Amino acid sequence: MNKYLKMVLFGLIVWLIPFIVSFAFMDRNGNFLIAETFFKSIMIVTGGIVGVVLAIQYFKGIETDFVKEGVFLGTIWLVVNLGIDLSMVYAGFFPMTIIQYFTDIGMRYLIMPIYTIGMGYILMQKLG
Repeated sequence: MNKYLKMVLFGLIVWLIPFIVSFAFMDRNGNFLIAETFFKSIMIVTGGIVGVVLAIQYFKGIETDFVKEGVFLGTIWLVVNLGIDLSMVYAGFFPMTIIQYFTDIGMRYLIMPIYTIGMGYILMQKLG
């Protein structure tokens, strides 16, 4: 599979799995079944697990330029996830303003390039 297609596909999966998991904690009206803070923690942990697993899978096929790959992978995932979320904000699925979105959800996606760049860095140190 083309590595750029893989980056985008994995970015979609990183967004989709936590989105699906979130339904277990919300009723049909979109109300939380658990405390909102606990829900957000579950989403962060779920996204982190999925992201790290997929980043490991991605880096298995990379042999050089690990940091560059980590920067690019994390940036693609950030753009994909923000793009999906912002389209949902604009469509009214998330009833919030753009500022509310970034302070409540959007900033959390910065963790993606942090761990992909970190993986690239450690691979460079070990193999590069």
